[in-house]
Amino acid sequence: MKSIIFKSALLATGWADNVKVDIDDNGVIAEIESNVNSPDNMQSGYALPGMNNIHSHAFQRAMAGLAEYSMSANDNFWTWRDIMYRFAEKITASDLLSIASQLYMEMLKAGYISVCEFHYLHHDNENNMNMSRAVLKAAERTGIALCHLPVLYMTSGFGGCPLGVQQKRFEHSVDDFQNLLQQLNTEINEHSNQRLGMAFHSLRAVPEQALKECLTSFNKNPIHIHIAEQNQEVTDCIAHYGKRPVEWLMDNFDINENWCLVHATHLSDQEVKRLAESGAVAGLCPTTEANLGDGLFPLKQYIEAGGIIAIGSDSHISVSVSEELRLLEYGQRLHYQKRNIATSDRETHTGTNLYYKCLRGGARASGFDNGSIDVGKRADIIVLDETSSLLVGTPKENIIDRFIFSGNVSPVKDVYVAGNKLVSDYEHCDEMEIKQNFEKTVMRLQKILD
Repeated sequence: MKSIIFKSALLATGWADNVKVDIDDNGVIAEIESNVNSPDNMQSGYALPGMNNIHSHAFQRAMAGLAEYSMSANDNFWTWRDIMYRFAEKITASDLLSIASQLYMEMLKAGYISVCEFHYLHHDNENNMNMSRAVLKAAERTGIALCHLPVLYMTSGFGGCPLGVQQKRFEHSVDDFQNLLQQLNTEINEHSNQRLGMAFHSLRAVPEQALKECLTSFNKNPIHIHIAEQNQEVTDCIAHYGKRPVEWLMDNFDINENWCLVHATHLSDQEVKRLAESGAVAGLCPTTEANLGDGLFPLKQYIEAGGIIAIGSDSHISVSVSEELRLLEYGQRLHYQKRNIATSDRETHTGTNLYYKCLRGGARASGFDNGSIDVGKRADIIVLDETSSLLVGTPKENIIDRFIFSGNVSPVKDVYVAGNKLVSDYEHCDEMEIKQNFEKTVMRLQKILD
C-alpha cells in the first residue's frame, strides 16, 4: 500500500483539497480522504484522471511530418498511404521498439496514461511475434498501460481484392491471426498493466466470413475497427454490400459496448442514431483526420443522441491530449459558425465536458478500469502544474478548459500509472536512454529512405 497526497484533485464528486489517495499493490485506489493535514510530501498542482489514447500506429511516429509535400493536384488519404507503405516496409522489430518507446514516453508526458496499439505492422525475420513483442516491451519500458490490438488485414479492397506487394507485410490468414492471438494471450495474461484485444483493419480489408470466424473463436474484448473514414470507402462499400459501412456492420454483427469504431467520419443520420444507441465507442482522432483531409465527425448530433466518444493520436503528427480535444471542438465551430458546441445542460464548460466524455469512452475502449479518481479505479493520474503560465490564477471550474484551450505548452508535470510515478517534474524516469535510441533509429531510417 502506498499513499499520495495531492494539493488539489478532481474526484468523482468534484474538486477537493489536500486529498490523500491510498493505492494498493495492484495499482488500484483503496481509499480517498480529503482535507487531510498538509504534510511536507504533498504533491503540488491539480490532479486529474489521465486520458486513455484509444488509437495508435506507433511506427508512424517516425514518419510524422515527412508526407507534407504535394504529389499531385489531388493529394488525399490514398496518396499519403503510398508514402506510409514505403516507410513501413523498412522497419524492423528493433526499430519499432525504439520508435514506440519514444512515442509512449511522449504520450505519458502529454497526459495519456494508456495506449490502444492498433498493430498491423507484422512479420519480422519470418517471426510473427517479433513486432508484437517490440510493442509489449516498449510499453513495459516506459510504464504506459497497453491494450494491444493485433490487426487482421487480408484484402486490398471489397470483394477479396488481393493485397499489393507493399501490403504483404500486414497480411494474415484467419488461422495465422488466431495463432498470433493465442500466443499473445499467454504472454499478456499475467501482466496487470497490459490487455489483449483484437482489431479488424477495415471492412475493405477483412471479408465477412473472416470477421465471423474470428469473433466466434476468439471473442476478446475490446474489439476495434477502422470504419467510414473516407468517402471513397463509403462509396465502395455501397457498391459491394449495398449498404453504408456502419449500417452494414450493425446489420450483420452484434455491435455493443465491447466495440470501438475508429473514425466513423461519414455517417448518415440513421447511422449516428444506431451507433449512439449501441453503446459502442466512436474513436476520434481529430489531428490525423484533419491531416489526411478525411472530414468532420458529426459530433453535435452524436452527443445529442447519447453517443460515447474517445480520442486517439493515430498517426502521431500530434501527441497531445489538449490538441485532439481542441481540434475536435474547433472543427465543429467552423462547421456551425458558432462557439461552445460540445456542451450540455449538465456541464456548460466545453473543455470539461469533452474531457469527461473522453475519459468515459477511453476507459471503455481500452478495457482499463480508470477514468476517475475514485475508490476501486486504477490510480492513473496526471498532475497539472499550478505555476504554469497557462494555469496560474485559474478558478478550479476553468482548469480543464484552460488546459485544452490555452496555448501549446504542456502543463502536465507529473504522471502516475497504476500508482507508479513515471513522469516527475516534466521528465520521464528513463528519458535520456529512450531519446538516444530513438535518434539512432530515425537517423538510420533516414539514410535508407533517402
